[in-house]
Amino acid sequence: MYAVIQTGGKQYRVSPGEQLRVEKLPGDRGATLTFDKVLMVGGEAVRVGKPFVDGVKVSAQIMAQDRDKKIIVFKFRRRKNYRRKNGHRQPYTELRITSIEG
Repeated sequence: MYAVIQTGGKQYRVSPGEQLRVEKLPGDRGATLTFDKVLMVGGEAVRVGKPFVDGVKVSAQIMAQDRDKKIIVFKFRRRKNYRRKNGHRQPYTELRITSIEG
């Protein structure tokens, strides 16, 4: 069984036991989250929501709250003596999907 959930402005295809990284969500390590914005549920029969499937919830446990590796943003204009260097580390939440209910 699998489901397509929406969180952080993105959509993810998840199944029980799977681990994934999503945009940072509030909560401590070990806490349980419930996603009710389920767009589709698949398995033996596929159910597609308009826009969400009613009565289906996906439960997940927070495994880690961390920041991704650094990316370098470098802006450059030739012959203009223009150089800008900036770094960025995106925060993320690592989840383990525990169940799909409904």
